[in-house]
Amino acid sequence: MLMPEITTAELTALDTALLDALNPLAASMRARATGLPEDRMWAADPADMALSILGTWKVVDEEVKRLTAISARTAGGYGASYERMGAAWGITRQGARKKWPDAIDKSAAAEREASNLELFGGTAELRRDTSSGGWRWTGRGADGTRSEDNVAHSLATKEEAAAHAGAFLKEHTTDEG
Repeated sequence: MLMPEITTAELTALDTALLDALNPLAASMRARATGLPEDRMWAADPADMALSILGTWKVVDEEVKRLTAISARTAGGYGASYERMGAAWGITRQGARKKWPDAIDKSAAAEREASNLELFGGTAELRRDTSSGGWRWTGRGADGTRSEDNVAHSLATKEEAAAHAGAFLKEHTTDEG
């Protein structure tokens, strides 16, 4: 997912909104640092003023980083990969993984992956149904019987698909023993 370029008008509106949000914070921070009232903020030495604005941008930058990490974790929670997050941020998959290492819950990612089940001498594959987001399975019993994807609809969870597949595999064991 490539993000479209921001237009000049959008950039101007963004700058205005950011400066409008920054000014009260800068005035408040400057007043606390100097003990002067907020309405006298602009009467200070220009270098001190510029430095107080710079310090305020630092606070904003840290907050943007925090909110960005929350957005990355939210995207990861909804199944976005590091590749997709990197594309949205304009960096590589590896860069996204380094920037937001906890954005994807590895146990949730494993939950979304296909897996094999081996029971009663047979095997079954559990996989996501991309159209519904549910789960399907196919299997081959120990007696050689193959299942078709015989579930009319996908199952809600991976565990439910495993239970159906396990029941199939148990029904199709060999008569040895």
